Amino acid sequence: MLELSNIKKSYGEDGSRVEVLKDISLSVGKGEFVVLLGPSGSGKSTLLNIIGGIDTADSGNIRIRDKNMSDMDEKALTSYRREHLGYIFQMYNLIPNLTVRENIEVGAYLSKNPLDIDEIISTLGLWEHQNKIPSQLSGGQQQRCSIGRAIVKNPDILLCDEPTGALDYNTSKEILALIEEVNHKYGNTVIMVTHNDAIKNMADFVVKLRDGVIRKSYRNEEKVSAADLDW
Repeated sequence: MLELSNIKKSYGEDGSRVEVLKDISLSVGKGEFVVLLGPSGSGKSTLLNIIGGIDTADSGNIRIRDKNMSDMDEKALTSYRREHLGYIFQMYNLIPNLTVRENIEVGAYLSKNPLDIDEIISTLGLWEHQNKIPSQLSGGQQQRCSIGRAIVKNPDILLCDEPTGALDYNTSKEILALIEEVNHKYGNTVIMVTHNDAIKNMADFVVKLRDGVIRKSYRNEEKVSAADLDW
């Protein structure tokens, strides 16, 4: 599904130049749940942004479904993001004057093959709230809506940047369980950035980064369900 080869990324110039990613290579299979784990400054969010086409690598290649991102112009890159990727951020980024249903419909409009909106709203437990605007929702409900907007596109890859970072413990576990259910139900590949060490236990594939380098990567032989996580 996704292959990264020798990805490098730096910021700044001359004496202030900082290497953020140093020769990152990894492969991700279709339908896998991947956790990018590391402390602040490890390069995990930069790596996610490069995979998502939000940022560009200085060198190296990214291939998704045999398409090379380095060969894409801006128009092709926009099409790549629209057709293949869904995004879930720590901050919900919902459109404030649209209802839950309308926010999710925004995602559907971007897809050639969207999922059923009613099914998504029901799966996320938002049926009673579908006509509310974001200011009328709790943080957990807003994140559920954000998940709905991302997955209704039926993306190949769901990119999650600290999706529980702004939530309390119980709500965080609910959101992780929903992402887990989405992964199982729809078969989307999930790549999640987190600094929460416990979350790695629910992943198929764990990549630990520090100082822009993959220090360790492995596959979980025995996964733990989101409901059974503890931290």
